[in-house]
Amino acid sequence: MMKQRQIGKTDVFVTDLAFGASGIGNMGRMVSDEEANTVLERAWAEGIRYFDTAPHYGRGLSEKRLGRFLKQKNRDDFVLSTKVGRVLSPGPALEEADGFINPLPNTVRYDYSGDGLEASLEHSLELLQVTHVDIVYIHDIGAYTHGARNDRHMAQLLGSGIGRLQDLKQRGKIRAFGLGVNETGVCLDILKQAELDVILLAGRLTLLDRQAESELVDVCRARETSLVLGGIFNSGILATGPVEGAWYDYQPASREILEKVIVLKRQFEALAVPLPTAALHFARRHPSAASVLMGTAKVSSLERNLVALARELPADCLRLFDHGTEKSV
Repeated sequence: MMKQRQIGKTDVFVTDLAFGASGIGNMGRMVSDEEANTVLERAWAEGIRYFDTAPHYGRGLSEKRLGRFLKQKNRDDFVLSTKVGRVLSPGPALEEADGFINPLPNTVRYDYSGDGLEASLEHSLELLQVTHVDIVYIHDIGAYTHGARNDRHMAQLLGSGIGRLQDLKQRGKIRAFGLGVNETGVCLDILKQAELDVILLAGRLTLLDRQAESELVDVCRARETSLVLGGIFNSGILATGPVEGAWYDYQPASREILEKVIVLKRQFEALAVPLPTAALHFARRHPSAASVLMGTAKVSSLERNLVALARELPADCLRLFDHGTEKSV
């Protein structure tokens, strides 16, 4: 049964499980239109009513496919989020770009200024076939993505970007806004200077990596900023386990990470709970999580995760979530 949770102080309510649409943008493999539509239909049938996408996912392909699917639904029956910060424009056809196979023929540039964010949103609205999105996330701002170039992007965002998003919210083009990032530091930096409704945090509040609990969770609670959790398998290692070639944080896992996951796997399997099941429940049960993204283009993967989440866990397993893992990697 899906629960509904409020985003910040807004009137946006999301299901506590969400569909992450990176996979239907051909992330890592080709996905047919039919396959994309089938997995979206299954998510809908299971009660998921929050769908998240981004221009980055197949350079607009994910948004186009998701928009085509949601066009068949009543607009008041779902919550839709996309991201800004990358501006797409027509370009050459490519076989692969940024890990997405056969993306739409678009070029991409980063622009976190007010004009750039609005241009990104307008293109997304066109692809999604809607007049507004419920949540917009500022995508991949921070040194994690941009390194030394981030100072310029932050100047754009704080100079005119945040103000433009506030204006778009007042005009009804968006109903809430925040960050969509893979690091906690930039969240804390921006929260010192701006009000955010929500943060989509990937990989930093998981069974393996709990660094957001050291400061960000408390700051968000005090500011009434919601957290949506993505990357709950940490790029795969919590799904595959500590096998040779397992990935963590978008690259092959280090020996140190493999050893940490070996410990986690043993702890939960001693309670007859598979590691992926524990990872899913940890995220969904976290008191700070408004919603948890499940990103896949495979019906089998979606079904497997939903079955795992329907399972009752022993009390000892729940205690491990609070006390049995390290607070950060």
